[in-house]
Amino acid sequence: HGAHMEVVRLVNDFAKRQHSEELAQLGRRISTALHKAASAGEDPFAKVKGLITGLIARLEGEAQADASHKAYCDKEQADTKVKREDTQAIVNRLTGEIDTRHARAAALKGQLADFQAGLAATAKARKEMQQARREEHEVYVHSKPEMEAGIEGVSIALKTLRDYYNQDGKAHATKSGAASSIIGMLEVVMADFSKDFGEMTANEEVSQEEFEREMHEMDVEVATKEQGVKYAEKEITDLTKDLAERKADHASESAELSAILEYKGKIDEMCMPKAETYAERKARRDAEIAGLKEALSSLEGQAMLLQHMAA
Repeated sequence: HGAHMEVVRLVNDFAKRQHSEELAQLGRRISTALHKAASAGEDPFAKVKGLITGLIARLEGEAQADASHKAYCDKEQADTKVKREDTQAIVNRLTGEIDTRHARAAALKGQLADFQAGLAATAKARKEMQQARREEHEVYVHSKPEMEAGIEGVSIALKTLRDYYNQDGKAHATKSGAASSIIGMLEVVMADFSKDFGEMTANEEVSQEEFEREMHEMDVEVATKEQGVKYAEKEITDLTKDLAERKADHASESAELSAILEYKGKIDEMCMPKAETYAERKARRDAEIAGLKEALSSLEGQAMLLQHMAA
């Protein structure tokens, strides 16, 4: 009986050291079993052993379940962290790409507006220049025959006078002084007419050349701006399509991220550390199991000793 009471003492001492209500309760149950066996004159060894091995099995089962839960939590939390970080990185990248493309589209629309405004201004300037050239040419066309007629009239008058005063005869000779004066005046008029006509013709030629040069420059400018409009419109179309695809990807990844965060919330709640951490629980349970095995070993040792003595 003393040997059995040694087991009770071992369990109770261990319960106090570990502050374990479970072991203290076991101590009380063993003590009760011993008293009942003593009263009935039975051997309590099997009963006591059953109590100890039962508690060891339960504690080991709890330890295994706790370890499995801890492993599950560790894996799920680690996997969820990786998924969250990866998905967040994709969402951030897509956000940056969308912002960049919005900025590029805005810049292109500005360029397009500039090209279109430039084309409108060039078209207006071209129209004004064509009108001015037309008016200037009309003045030339109107003035040219008048000036040619004037030159021809003066030329005829000069020829007539010269022919007349060059005839033989004193009557004409007496008037040679007056004739020279008139002919001299007509020659001055003739020279002025010829000079004006020459300047007018040269001005017309220069104006036409200048007009054609400016028209050619405008053609080049219009072609360049129209090409700019074409490229800008194509890039805007491509960007719009690209933006739509990236926005769809962003929406999909954002939904995925929301789902991951929702799952993370559930896992975190399920795996939230209890008042006693896993490490503390494991240490306590390991100590309890070790103590129980020590008590069991002591019990079995004493039982063998008693059997030996009985023999």
